[in-house]
Amino acid sequence: MENGKTQALSRVSVSGLRGVGPKVAERLAKVGVASVQDLLFHLPLRYQDRTRLVPLAALRPGTEALVEGEVADAGIGYGRRRSLKVWLADASGQAGVLLRFFHFSGNQIAALKPGTRLRCFGEVRHGPQSLEMVHPEYRSCDGDELPSLEDTLTPVYPTTEGLQQSSWLMLTEQALALLEQDAAVPDEWLPEEILQRFGFPSLAAALRLLHRPPNSIPLGDLCDRRHPALRRLAFDELVAHQLGLRRLRHHQKRIQAPILGGDQSLRARLLAGLPFALTAAQRRVAEEIAADLRQPRPMLRLLQGDVGSGKTVVAALASLQAVESGRQVALMAPTELLSEQHLRNLRTWLQPLGLDPLWLTGRHKGRERAELVARIAAGEAPVLIGTHALFQEDVRFRDLGLVIVDEQHRFGVHQRMQLKEKGARQAQVPHQLIMTATPIPRSLAMTLYADLDLSVIDELPPGRTPVTTVAVPDNRRAEVIDRVREACAQGRQAYWVCTLIDESEALQCQAAEDTAKALAEALPDLRVGLVHGRLKAAEREPVMADFAAGALDLLVATTVIEVGVDVPNASLMIIENPERLGLAQLHQLRGRVGRGAVQSHCVMLYHAPLSRQARARLAILRESTDGFEIARKDLKLRGPGEVLGTKQTGEMQFRIADPAGDEDLLPAAQQTADILLDRHPGHVRPLIDRWLAGRAEYGRV
Repeated sequence: MENGKTQALSRVSVSGLRGVGPKVAERLAKVGVASVQDLLFHLPLRYQDRTRLVPLAALRPGTEALVEGEVADAGIGYGRRRSLKVWLADASGQAGVLLRFFHFSGNQIAALKPGTRLRCFGEVRHGPQSLEMVHPEYRSCDGDELPSLEDTLTPVYPTTEGLQQSSWLMLTEQALALLEQDAAVPDEWLPEEILQRFGFPSLAAALRLLHRPPNSIPLGDLCDRRHPALRRLAFDELVAHQLGLRRLRHHQKRIQAPILGGDQSLRARLLAGLPFALTAAQRRVAEEIAADLRQPRPMLRLLQGDVGSGKTVVAALASLQAVESGRQVALMAPTELLSEQHLRNLRTWLQPLGLDPLWLTGRHKGRERAELVARIAAGEAPVLIGTHALFQEDVRFRDLGLVIVDEQHRFGVHQRMQLKEKGARQAQVPHQLIMTATPIPRSLAMTLYADLDLSVIDELPPGRTPVTTVAVPDNRRAEVIDRVREACAQGRQAYWVCTLIDESEALQCQAAEDTAKALAEALPDLRVGLVHGRLKAAEREPVMADFAAGALDLLVATTVIEVGVDVPNASLMIIENPERLGLAQLHQLRGRVGRGAVQSHCVMLYHAPLSRQARARLAILRESTDGFEIARKDLKLRGPGEVLGTKQTGEMQFRIADPAGDEDLLPAAQQTADILLDRHPGHVRPLIDRWLAGRAEYGRV
């Protein structure tokens, strides 16, 4: 099937289309459009209905509408901003809408005089006195010939600077014309029996419909992703994604890894010295990892566990198995604070065994760093903990057998690959354990990490108490401060977390400093500490140590304490402006309390009014403490890229598919991937190239 349209149009450059010069071609390349095939797969974000006129009396706020009416009044209004206000009325004069223009010219004022008939398109909003359209598109209808209505729904394309929607419409018209040519029928890389089983349209029919939907299709079917054309393309992409990950997994199975059997001597001593017993879930997961490490192929395992479930001790057991086998271990964390927490835990557990973990971060400079790097290269450091500094070029390992990556989605893919490659020697690569405290719904894990084995710690240690959560408006701040006073008077400790809309770390830290000062004045009897991302480790460590030891009552912090802080006596968490954070991050923050036997509380101090989505997020947190259930709902609210923090890393960027909304397609996509690999191996590469060209490396580990 190397003859078809997809193959042909993948070789037709957009530069050959009318209206595409060097500058336009450069702009198209920014959004991944180089060929006509790319253009056809660059689908609209949404649609506008310009196929029918909406009576002015039927307008509803929050919708886009095409309307027609006569200018009844026009004039310049002087409020907070000067604006041109045009009242558009229907024939009865009883219904109308205000057209508001903040940017206007004298010619516009003259053209929009009373009596002029207009056709307008725009978003309807609530105004101070009436419904409004702000800067709508409009044209005069005073001529003999009325402008015709559109035949299809109008697509709105994702774009970049310098490319208007009119350009996308012109270009896609040309691409669709080429699609109509008999010699340009798209290659169907999916088996016919699959298409028939699900009633999927052909690829060509799906593309035509999605670029120019007829007005007979309800707009809701497209917005809600229910239409078979959208589901067909989403299914294609999910299958391609599964194929890419399976190919990576197959590649990994052909690579050798060191057999890390170990004699269990260190592990037995660790377990005997722990002040707690492992849960059944921890024991099960630890054995799954131990069995992987005993194999001659690299372990690729994702370890999930809700906050406080005890992932670190499982990682410690895996580390000791590697050390027992004479190999080095590298544990990489995304922040210095989290790497410090791992360092403290592992030193507590490993130093009695005669092992002293080393720590390497960006703060280590000059001679100190050179000495650490030399010890790592000489094999004097069996266990190394650090941040991104671990994969810098001058860091060399003598015999790296296991790589542990915590909160892996916060790292770029290439960073993880670099660390793995540091351990490659004699055609062997180290084993990899990837940990996350961000619960990932199983459907999403199946989609994103099909190249990994999955282990889940689905049980909290005994003695943990559920955290009660309340949302309080910030005009009741004084009451919340009183609540902190009462909790600390009872011998408990509290966190106060500051967030800002502004992404600037400097501003966030300034807000935390101001809050700490204000709280110290309001609570003179309490010992108040402060930590934020701009403090050096030498300044931050004593504060964290004092809080852990009970020498501080209240810790004011930015979201740097989201992970890696374990103080069982802390029973109260205040989160300012929770509406600015996602559910997963709020759940992580809340997980800093409830780590002991005492009843714990989380107060979300929000600023009114809340958006609908913010209200939904806070309601979910009040109702549930189950991280996996929260993650499932977060996925539906925000999408996987935001939930996992991967929008900036280049990982897991679906073009059409939505792992949450298309969850029902996942089992069939996995089955179809197996069918293609087994019966149609020649279709695998073209399908991957169609959807993942230039991105198929992202899952490689």
